[in-house]
Amino acid sequence: MSHCTPDLLAGQQAELTAIRRDIHRHPETAFEEERTSQIVAEKLQSWGIEVHRGLATTGVVGTLKGKRPGQKAIGLRADMDALHLQEKNEFEYASSIPNKMHACGHDGHTTMLLGAARHLAAAPDFAGTVHFIFQPAEEGLGGARVMIEEGLFERFNCDTVYGMHNMPGFPRGHFAIRSGPMLAASDSWEVTFKGTGGHGAMPYRGTDPTFVAGQFIVALQGIIGRNVPPTQASVLSVGHIAAGTAGSPNVIPSEVLVRGTARSFTPEVRDLLERRMGEVATGIAQAGGCAADYKYLRRYPPLINAAEQTTVAVEAAALTVGRDKVEPNTPPVTGAEDFAFMLEKKPGAYIMIGNGGPDEGGCHNVHSPLYDFSDAILTTGAAYWVNLVRLELGDA
Repeated sequence: MSHCTPDLLAGQQAELTAIRRDIHRHPETAFEEERTSQIVAEKLQSWGIEVHRGLATTGVVGTLKGKRPGQKAIGLRADMDALHLQEKNEFEYASSIPNKMHACGHDGHTTMLLGAARHLAAAPDFAGTVHFIFQPAEEGLGGARVMIEEGLFERFNCDTVYGMHNMPGFPRGHFAIRSGPMLAASDSWEVTFKGTGGHGAMPYRGTDPTFVAGQFIVALQGIIGRNVPPTQASVLSVGHIAAGTAGSPNVIPSEVLVRGTARSFTPEVRDLLERRMGEVATGIAQAGGCAADYKYLRRYPPLINAAEQTTVAVEAAALTVGRDKVEPNTPPVTGAEDFAFMLEKKPGAYIMIGNGGPDEGGCHNVHSPLYDFSDAILTTGAAYWVNLVRLELGDA
């Protein structure tokens, strides 16, 4: 069985670049990817791939059966949504939509999977079925979870499922993956500290929730340093504080709202963070004569790569770019991804593809207003998908 290389797909480079830049120019955010999903559906149909639309509002699934008989089916997933962010790039294909931008590379992810779909449709020399899953709303709203809840795997049964994301700062076209926990759970939390407030000159006549909130913010890191085992990575960060009014700095507010994020890699640490944050908030509030209203929202679970499918992904990447450009045991990343919901249902693996280091012009991180996906890796990512399909479905 021959393998696919980026050079073999060089004839697609111009077309893939045009598709990627068109999507970049017209970003669409969660569950509003109407134009993007239309492009995806039309391209898949034009290549003779069966298309299904409507899951999670704008989701698209393309189904391709190999020319050899086989019962196995695999899912390949790409996300399609953009972010609410004003782009600061000035190239000609920069976002034409105010305050919306493809700042995470989903335009590239969509395009790489389209490139693989086109190549495989032209030469379906495999045994079994491939489902190309184009997913909306990865950025915070859990489009993967919604697709699953609406019957993704009942309608399109997959024995295994795979995902891929670009990685700025990592050498262009290199791959990185690990077996086991690779990305963290992403949870949100908030605490409202309630007291009586009062005049800033006479704090002793009330209870000051700002003083309580300040102690809580400092105490959070004690949870990480003294409750979480040092071998278990986790993060607690405060991202929003609201209290009082700017025009009345001499008024102690009666309420202080603190919001943040919690990251963890195991169910045990996730449970611990949720429990201890509530205990610390309540205890500090009581000590200060205040009350604490605590809420913890579990958003994305940790992303866990299965050992067998990680091995397949490593081999597919090695066939694509050479084994020396594949890191099979990359450190875990405390970012999160809703592909984790799919990996809770099916065995699979999620791999990173390098978008370029600082010396390659790829130093802007994802979610930066200056970020851009590298068109140079479009054929690399597409070739990886092709090799993965042939490894998984090469035999009947």
